[in-house]
Amino acid sequence: MDKQTTIGGLRAIELTFRPIREISMGKTAFYQSRTHLNTPDGILMPEVFREVADYTTQKDKLFPLELIQAIECIKEFSAKDVNFEWLSVFMPVSTLISLKTEYKLMAFCDRYEVSPNRICFALPEKLLAEDNPNINQTITNIRHRGFHFMLTNFGGNGCPFMKLSEIDVDYVMLSPDVTYYLGRNERADTAVKSIVSFISTLDCETVADGVFGSRQAEKLYTFGCNYCSGNVSGNYVPKSEILENSNG
Repeated sequence: MDKQTTIGGLRAIELTFRPIREISMGKTAFYQSRTHLNTPDGILMPEVFREVADYTTQKDKLFPLELIQAIECIKEFSAKDVNFEWLSVFMPVSTLISLKTEYKLMAFCDRYEVSPNRICFALPEKLLAEDNPNINQTITNIRHRGFHFMLTNFGGNGCPFMKLSEIDVDYVMLSPDVTYYLGRNERADTAVKSIVSFISTLDCETVADGVFGSRQAEKLYTFGCNYCSGNVSGNYVPKSEILENSNG
């Protein structure tokens, strides 16, 4: 993997993964990745470097590294018979502005011999603030190639709900700010149910983040939400831990 660099003998980036659980079966359906940077001054988590990277050329260097490492993990998980449909990798919003992104991604898959349907691009909620017409066209084109898209952190404070109707994604991950209201009272449950219903009417699957118990998960399932993540599903762990626990 010739794009991979090292810092003090460590990879410049390292992905960890958490399971996204299928509520009805209680099994892992997908894996969501999280990236941290290994720097000479220590480890940086995404909440520290993402926003800064988005305003510099650093994001253009990070995305290929993250994608390559995700592809490596997909191949290792598949070889060890780890059960999962797809693995997510963060995609910067700026990547979607170029219509050439579709062909670059296909070149990656051809080069590293991985099926596009094994990859889901996780998009930040700030995508909803963008007005560039190329963005949704690029998403649609990439989806037609077999890739998946998941909009993350949907429904938090100030979220422009109606903008979701303009974005052609497969999955919408609810903000923990939404799932926090589950079970507080009947009105709160009705509000959460309405958000899940809204997402479903746009032909998207809902993934609830921040779910901490089985009762919450079961209630979400009755609302029409099929997937959840959070304490009930498991925290982020290195790929080595997933491989060790596999049946392969």
